[in-house]
Amino acid sequence: MLTFVLMRSTLGKEEKLKHRKLIEQLFKKGLRINSNGMQLIYLKIEHEGDFPIKVGFSVPKRIMKLAVDRNRLKRRMRETYRKNKHLFYDNISEQYIFMFVYKAKDELTYLEIEELILKIQSKFLKKT
Repeated sequence: MLTFVLMRSTLGKEEKLKHRKLIEQLFKKGLRINSNGMQLIYLKIEHEGDFPIKVGFSVPKRIMKLAVDRNRLKRRMRETYRKNKHLFYDNISEQYIFMFVYKAKDELTYLEIEELILKIQSKFLKKT
């Protein structure tokens, strides 16, 4: 009899990158993958938690001046990651920390952001 472990398609508190020391390490030692309009900074590191990836999302203030626009873009980024995180989880065995950084000058739609995250995901899997 086959048993499957179902991965919930949520982005809970345990999966979010919150610790200041981990974030500092990520920006100092992390490797970067660029795609037109978005960047993934990642670092293979042991962390507490049951999930293999802790993730954060950033939209710099110098790119999007209004907080409303920054928050909307971060919501879109979180949602696309949440729906497609199984593509990362299915293909890695170690623990990582991620930071997705928005780099586009104009506001991208949900579908454009999803396309960028999928491109980054394929580049990440090729490198690891």
